[in-house]
Amino acid sequence: MMKSYPGSCGRNRGFTLVEVLVALAIIAFALMAALRAAGQGTINVGELRSRLLAGWVAENLLTEQRARGTWPPPGTYRGTAKQGNMDFTWQADITETANPSFRRVNISVFAPAGESHRLAHLTGYLAQPAIPGNP
Repeated sequence: MMKSYPGSCGRNRGFTLVEVLVALAIIAFALMAALRAAGQGTINVGELRSRLLAGWVAENLLTEQRARGTWPPPGTYRGTAKQGNMDFTWQADITETANPSFRRVNISVFAPAGESHRLAHLTGYLAQPAIPGNP
């Protein structure tokens, strides 16, 4: 035999319409927050991809300069590069160092829209090529 609580008149008590609406509102807010977080994650993935590709552009530029074996004069050089089906602009600042046999190279890679948003920065050094016949 089932006991009933006082004031229940022997009926099973369920959720009222107000309780159900409040629960739905709470679930709706939670789902909206989850959707916003997922959308922000998607935006971040695009930014990370751009930064990764820009880093590769900078590394390629420094490696190409080293592979050429030339001794570039100090100055600022600019250009464009394509990586991963994206266009980038870059700027390389070549400066002298305390050791005259080395040059410092600062490479900055920017978003395709312009030079206001730097995606990658790389600093490297170039050694003066050996002159044939000199050790």
